[in-house]
Amino acid sequence: MVTTVNEHIIETTPTSVHTSSAETSFLPLSLCLTLLRDLETLIEVVAEQLYGEDKKWNLIALTEAAKVCVRLAAFRTTGYKMLLQGGETENLEHSDDLSPQGNMGHLREPIQNQGLGVNHPQGLNSWNLEGRAMSALSSFGQNARMVSEPTWLRRVQQQQAILEPPAKIIRNPSLSTFLSEKGIRGGLFVTGETMFVLRPLIYVLLVRKYGTQSWFPWFISVAVDLIGNSMLSATTMSQDSRKDQHFQFSKSEKDELKRRKLLWVLYLMRDPFFSKYTRRRLESTQKTVEPVPVVGFFAEKLIELLIGAQTRYTYMSGS
Repeated sequence: MVTTVNEHIIETTPTSVHTSSAETSFLPLSLCLTLLRDLETLIEVVAEQLYGEDKKWNLIALTEAAKVCVRLAAFRTTGYKMLLQGGETENLEHSDDLSPQGNMGHLREPIQNQGLGVNHPQGLNSWNLEGRAMSALSSFGQNARMVSEPTWLRRVQQQQAILEPPAKIIRNPSLSTFLSEKGIRGGLFVTGETMFVLRPLIYVLLVRKYGTQSWFPWFISVAVDLIGNSMLSATTMSQDSRKDQHFQFSKSEKDELKRRKLLWVLYLMRDPFFSKYTRRRLESTQKTVEPVPVVGFFAEKLIELLIGAQTRYTYMSGS
């Protein structure tokens, strides 16, 4: 946990004066999620030692509830973007910024207009009303200070002002604004992402009530995962309206969907499926390769590790 905090401080050291509101609000939430993941195994072990196997699920449920609250807050703070690595990684990619031609055009335009005054027609095209107003106000406020400065210094400052675009203030949309802009597919996305966030808590609450050997929590968890993933996949299907055409996943978001599907393998390691099917298959495999000199030894140790890790919920939770 100390290492996590140390890495967070190093990675978030500001390199410029301007920082966006998303950075200052989202990073602490991602740090909280990382610390909770580092702490949850310790909570489970201590709870089992103090309260026993059955009552340890009370503290595990509280831990999952805390993670749900933090993830929903991060989901809202980031403007309802997909939570990468469960919210521990920032989602900084924008669909509008994925086109390299758009970025190059954005960079070329100020350079081509370098040296053009505000009254020039091309200068008017490159500056919007707000930008020209802010530029005029800034120039008016700096005239008195720049009277005593050398001419070469003023030229350098003008060059920097032209080449460096002004910092953008990113305001995250509200839920109603997001749904009105994205349409039905936006609603499917929000619902699917919310189900992904709530799934671990639902599973723990059901296990707490019905026990680990009941099939009901297992099937409900599978159903929530399948329905949530289907809703997220539905947002990338063929669009019918113009509003839905702007709803596209970035490369990191597509990788996140693949990662979540890979986590479905953990259902093979959760009871009651593990005790009734997976463990028997592992034990039969161990007996088959046991006579082989080197392979039998490593297979035995690997199966022991898998059986030992399966006893901890936090190792197989996928949350």
